[in-house]
Amino acid sequence: MIATERLIAGAAQVLSDAGVASPRVDAELLLAHVLGVDPGEVRRRAILGTPVPDDARSPFDALVSRRAAREPLQHLTGVAHFRHLELAVGPGVFVPRPETEQVAQEAIDEACRLVREPAPGVGDPPGSRPPVVVDLCTGSGAVALSVATEVPGSRVHAVELDARAHEWAARNIAGCAAGLVRLVRGDARTALRELDGAVDVVVSNPPYVPSDAVPRDPEVAAHDPAVALYGLGADGLEVPRGIVAAAARLLRPGGLFVMEHAEVQAAEARAMVDRTGAFAPAVTREDLTGRPRMVVARRTTRDESTPGS
Repeated sequence: MIATERLIAGAAQVLSDAGVASPRVDAELLLAHVLGVDPGEVRRRAILGTPVPDDARSPFDALVSRRAAREPLQHLTGVAHFRHLELAVGPGVFVPRPETEQVAQEAIDEACRLVREPAPGVGDPPGSRPPVVVDLCTGSGAVALSVATEVPGSRVHAVELDARAHEWAARNIAGCAAGLVRLVRGDARTALRELDGAVDVVVSNPPYVPSDAVPRDPEVAAHDPAVALYGLGADGLEVPRGIVAAAARLLRPGGLFVMEHAEVQAAEARAMVDRTGAFAPAVTREDLTGRPRMVVARRTTRDESTPGS
């Protein structure tokens, strides 16, 4: 048998040579997955010099080889961590990123505010009108599930068009928050007509990468589904423009819109929201790394016109 520390160090070197950004952490997580223990236990065994069982070597080495070939860590373990959630992921669904956690936070903060302070004019006491939240292009369901589990009583609707991603979302909803999220398979730009003008928060992490801007990381370029990456149009914003129009349709007056975008798209994201005439002036918010990664705007009074792009 080989000591845990020696096995991890060797694997980390292999991953480092392959260009993996976090070789030691990935090696620990892969070994934890193989052994069926948490990463803290793996680190404890490494410090104590505990040997690794012989029957764990082969599956661990196989996973390290796949990771060195730049297969996403989350595909190898079958798990992605997002806020407090542990989500099932794999081929066919976009792996949720830590930077999107702040997008979810904006939606959660607004829903929490509504629980404490219902919208003016409703005439109900605090907490008597559950906030209605819609997550467009839900993918794995990460944002929708974060809202549903962190804002008790909220009514969350999630929309996903792609069949494989929809299956992953359904699996996560069943495992994390059965009955707390209504999942709809449909086009995010036209879905949920029955909620027009009645939604408190619309949040979205739509595809927004331009078609000629192939991601540098092999984990993204070769493994994240193209339908979740590329937003269509020369600027990658054709789908986001549809999401903006859908938000204007769905939101009640005073409702909040939050949408992720690439940092280079901040100015155009604000402009596309402002051009609808349906929102107060849009603002850009930063993600956890301080980069401008989301547009936020509040719905103004409703009218009979269809918002443009």
